[in-house]
Amino acid sequence: MAWETHPLTPDRFEDFADVVNRNRRATHCWCLSHRLRAREIEELGGGSRERAMRALCEREHPPGVVAYRDGEPVGWCNIGPRAEITRLTGSRLIRPVDDVAVWSIVCVVVRAGHRRQGVTAQLLEGAVGYAASHGAPAVEAHPVDPPGRMDQTMAFVGTRPMFERAGFRVVGATDAVAGGMPRLVMRRDLH
Repeated sequence: MAWETHPLTPDRFEDFADVVNRNRRATHCWCLSHRLRAREIEELGGGSRERAMRALCEREHPPGVVAYRDGEPVGWCNIGPRAEITRLTGSRLIRPVDDVAVWSIVCVVVRAGHRRQGVTAQLLEGAVGYAASHGAPAVEAHPVDPPGRMDQTMAFVGTRPMFERAGFRVVGATDAVAGGMPRLVMRRDLH
């Protein structure tokens, strides 16, 4: 089994779309809601969420990575410098724990039919590697641990055990609450 992870550049956009929006629905999230404010999505895409995401792929830091197993796109991780994720930089609930210029993971998606097969571990390693290759000092995530089963039919921010297995540690908590529990701040240092 061969694994690869690549930044979401324009030439990989269709692979990304196969993971997050296989039917190419115009009203689908396109993994923008946790990254940009509605006004920014409108400005980038002129009313099209897909065009807005395509525009992000043209930036110096593409908005994440696509994971491939044996050449097939099977996962997506929305990651980038926190300073470029305006939903986080403007959040009053998920504030920085310090002044480290972290990269943040805001969404993880495993393609239907490929879940519970080790994709997430490969995807997170690829995302961390992508951040490290751009000089990131650390990668943060803000998982939730709701009681009971979590709806993972679409994207999700991950769970504490998922990030712990990937080498992340708890460094704080946010003021945001999910399922009655505070969201954690987990970090993997890249020194």
